[in-house]
Amino acid sequence: MHLKALEIQGFKSFPDKTVLTFGEAITAIVGPNGSGKSNLSDAIRWVMGEQSTRALRGGKMEDVIFGGTEKRRQVGFAEVSLILDNSDGALHIEEPEVMVTRRYYRSGESEYYINRRSVRLRDVNELFMDTGLGREGYSIIGQGKIDEILSVKSADRREVFEEAAGISRFRHRKEEAERKLERTEENLVRIGDKIDELELQVEPLRHQAEKAKKFLLLRDELRGLEISLWLEQLDKLRAAMVKASTDCEQTARQREEVRQKLEALYAASEEISTQMREKDLEAENIRFTVMQRQTDANEVESAVAVLKSNIQNNLDNTQRIRQELEQRGDRAQALSAQIGERKDRVEAIRAEQAAQRAALAQREEERKELDRQAGALAGELEELRKKEQLDTASAGEAKELLSALAAAAQELLDRDGAVRRALSDGEETLSALEGEAKEAETALREAKEERENLQNVIQGYTLRVQSREKKARAAEEEHMRLQVEEKSLQSRIHMLSEMEKLYEGYSKAVRLVMNEAERDRLRGLHGPVAGLIRVPDRCAVAIEIALGGAMQHIVTQREEDAKAAIGWLKRRDAGRCTFLPLDAIRPAQFRERGVEREPGFVGLGDTLVTCEEQYRNVLSYLLGRTVIAEDLDAAVAMARKYGHRFKIVTLDGQVLNPGGSMTGGSVSRSAGILSRANELERLQEQSAGLKVRLEEALRARSEAGREEVAARYELENAQEEQRRIQERIAQLEERVGQYRQRLEEMHRARDERREELEQLSQRSAQTEADTQKARARIEELEGSAAALRAQAQGKEEGQSHFRARGEALSQETAAIRARLDALDAELGSSQQALEQLEDLRRDLMGDREAQAALLAEYESKNRDLEGEIARKEGELETIRRENEARQGELQRLSEERLALEGKRGQADKDAREQNGVLLRLEREVSVLEQRRAALDGEQKSVLDRLWETYALSHEAAQAQRIPLESTAQAQRRVAELKKGISALGNINLDAIEEFERINERYTYLVDQRDDVEKAKKELTGVITDITGEMKRIFAQQFAILNEAFQKTFQELFGGGRAALELEDESDILNCGIEIQVQPPGKALKVLSLLSGGEKAFVAIALYFAILKVRPTPFCVMDEIEAALDDANVVRFAHYMRQVADKTQFIVITHRRGTMEEADILYGVTMQERGVSRMLAINLNDAAAELGIE
Repeated sequence: MHLKALEIQGFKSFPDKTVLTFGEAITAIVGPNGSGKSNLSDAIRWVMGEQSTRALRGGKMEDVIFGGTEKRRQVGFAEVSLILDNSDGALHIEEPEVMVTRRYYRSGESEYYINRRSVRLRDVNELFMDTGLGREGYSIIGQGKIDEILSVKSADRREVFEEAAGISRFRHRKEEAERKLERTEENLVRIGDKIDELELQVEPLRHQAEKAKKFLLLRDELRGLEISLWLEQLDKLRAAMVKASTDCEQTARQREEVRQKLEALYAASEEISTQMREKDLEAENIRFTVMQRQTDANEVESAVAVLKSNIQNNLDNTQRIRQELEQRGDRAQALSAQIGERKDRVEAIRAEQAAQRAALAQREEERKELDRQAGALAGELEELRKKEQLDTASAGEAKELLSALAAAAQELLDRDGAVRRALSDGEETLSALEGEAKEAETALREAKEERENLQNVIQGYTLRVQSREKKARAAEEEHMRLQVEEKSLQSRIHMLSEMEKLYEGYSKAVRLVMNEAERDRLRGLHGPVAGLIRVPDRCAVAIEIALGGAMQHIVTQREEDAKAAIGWLKRRDAGRCTFLPLDAIRPAQFRERGVEREPGFVGLGDTLVTCEEQYRNVLSYLLGRTVIAEDLDAAVAMARKYGHRFKIVTLDGQVLNPGGSMTGGSVSRSAGILSRANELERLQEQSAGLKVRLEEALRARSEAGREEVAARYELENAQEEQRRIQERIAQLEERVGQYRQRLEEMHRARDERREELEQLSQRSAQTEADTQKARARIEELEGSAAALRAQAQGKEEGQSHFRARGEALSQETAAIRARLDALDAELGSSQQALEQLEDLRRDLMGDREAQAALLAEYESKNRDLEGEIARKEGELETIRRENEARQGELQRLSEERLALEGKRGQADKDAREQNGVLLRLEREVSVLEQRRAALDGEQKSVLDRLWETYALSHEAAQAQRIPLESTAQAQRRVAELKKGISALGNINLDAIEEFERINERYTYLVDQRDDVEKAKKELTGVITDITGEMKRIFAQQFAILNEAFQKTFQELFGGGRAALELEDESDILNCGIEIQVQPPGKALKVLSLLSGGEKAFVAIALYFAILKVRPTPFCVMDEIEAALDDANVVRFAHYMRQVADKTQFIVITHRRGTMEEADILYGVTMQERGVSRMLAINLNDAAAELGIE
């Protein structure tokens, strides 16, 4: 196998497609610095899977894409293809030629191809594993590889030796097995967590499921017992109904006979009453006349009494007026005197108020001025006290400072000597440590650059994995959710389909007839009405109520078909059914106009239902005169307007029947046959859509899973590389950290000592100056404090005077305010009294003149009244004589009425006896009618319970009736069942299915845990086997390589000795590898003591030894001989020619000796800035043409 060609496009400085064809021996690539020669080795390294941007001499992976120049635009991707001759099958691919391609886009997407088939990075790595090729192999040797083999740390050389020993594939398999083991353990933990979580759910769900199953058993038993008890109750109620009806009719006949006798007695009593009323009317007329005349007499007597009373009143008023006239003169004089006194007092009060208010204003103004002066004085006093305290405190502090300064001066002298001694000792140690720290930081910086480059790659892979994980998780959750939903839906559909198939909810007769029809024993049967129609959900309840039992009517093709079915039922005593022959049914006519415009009108029943056209007459017959209304209010309004001539049903199931009766109450919305059919149709539509969504979710889940696995693999490869680099960085950081810490400590100590010396000098001078200032300050502060105390004492005396004057003003002000309040009250009362006195005086002066005129009027009236009294007394005597004559006539009429009243009393007595009998009979009839109505209500109640509880008609319930040994025992059992159901508490019927699902998941996880634990044991065994095999192979190959290295070293150096040594032979897979060399004529040395050229030549010798032991198909050498002198370059080139029969060499070089050994020479130029171009010369062909051997 050898490298045939390299194709580059868009990679670094090669924007155009460039193809390099290689010979089977040595190809040299030459060119000036910066022309892009090393970009070719980077391209080969990159296409074989290199992920480190540092190894590719870049900052981020995007740097490998041609970035553009002043004349060229940047390209969108970089692509490199490696074409290998695989005629010997070394790459384990059954194709003679293998092309490996890598493409990278600016978006961060990376693609790998083998023979134009898309593969993963892992596939590329495995293709080159143990061939010496690949990013971890030794097929590309540059200065980095030379540094790596010459690394100070012997452990860093291991990768090259492992690849040479051929155990890289085993290590990769081992690490992969260890990662699988780690993931297996993580899976075990995750599965364990899920099992723990499910264990918390399984037992509660098991308990709930058992409760639910027990509930279903109890409910089914309760259903059978309740139906049978209710049917038995119906039988008893019907028997009692028949007896009550018979008793009621018999009692009603007796009631009619008694009513006729009572009416005759009432007629006789009414005749007597008529005669009595005539007598009463005549007597009443006479009494009315007597009363009228007596009223006239009473009026006359009253008039006389009034006249006499008026005379006496006039006399009394005359006497009173004369007395008042005498008294009013005296009172008027007294009131005038009182008014004068009041006016004088009001004026005096007002004058005193003005004086008191002036005095109050003066006191308040004086008080304000006093408060202002006192406040200013208090502020001054407080300020003086504060100043005094500050001066006293400052003087104390100055004294303390003076004592401290004396002690500090001596301490400064002692410290200065100690610091100067320590500073001299630290300078020597610091100089040696800085050199060591610089070397460690250089190594750390290079390692971090490599880590940062790899971190960019990992971030891209991580984002991709997270995106794929999220997508896969969402797809899995969606698939599981849809599965659960689909399973639940199918379960519900199956249950409803079985109910439809078994005609659940229909009467026994309907079920039997339809079963016969399905067996083709009865022909022409289309099915029950409920199964032939479809109703919108909104109207389902209304249509069910409107149809009622008609939902179970069976539609037949012809009347003969209905007759045949009826005959079959009759022969088998299978119950009764109603049949609707299509050739006999006629549609109902709805003749009321304008109903559709009424508020709340929804539609006629038959127009709201869909069916095949052949059943339209049946629907019209059943629902054609039924109106569906929005609510009960709208229904009542329509019924009243149209005289209750048609049936109205509301959307919630309330019914207004023709004639005015109403039926209503609560209605189950999901128990009806129509609701079941609607629900089944709706669920089947949902199921079809759900299946499509399930298929889409399954495809999405599979695709997301594949994408996640691919992304995770790429991420794991990058993370593996990152862990290796991180370990190296951690070691370097620890070393650098130690150096930095020691340097910082030493620099800080040196600076601190220098600063401290300067500060000590300054502090000494400052201490002396501060001492002098402190003494002067103490004298100044003590004098100031004494002066302030004297000023404060004078201010305190003035403040006492202000306080005394303020208290006196407060007392005076309070007294003036109290006097003003008293004057205000007195002024108000005096003014009110004055007004009252003036009103009285005015009244007295006006009344004297009126009373004198009134006295004369009273005397004239008395004379007229005495004449009127004489005339009235004459009229009174005439009325008395007329009334005495009429009283005799009233006595005669009274005696005649008493005789008639005796006759009527006897008739009433007989009527009361008959009326008692009638009332008793009516009560008996009423009780019997109530009994009959109650029995009828009980029957309806039982039938309603049957329908609302179990959606069964009476006929359908009969089919489910079970024989009862004892009604009392059955009732006790019903009570026990209800108590048992109640004791179960809240029932979760879904728990049965949920428990099965969770338990299945739990069992699956337990089995999976067992499988994972088994896999863990197998992986542990595989790791052990691989480790043993690796030790065996490495030990064997290491010995061979050591021998080859000794020979190669001697051949290249012309003598000397060299050896490879394991640092710890007990741990040959992890220990470091030391290189011991002894150039000719020199002592045995370690690598670190060799010159730069010697180190490079030792590394070259080692690589040639590796190529001898495990030759690679090709080897790229990037200026590895740059450090050699001309003689050693020639040795290097000649030795390369010796091994070129087994390994193809592509050499990037500047050295003449290397170029002379090349068969093909490629020149790299950069005629256009930033763009590399190739020029090829086949030196063998040129030599043949020139005749050179």
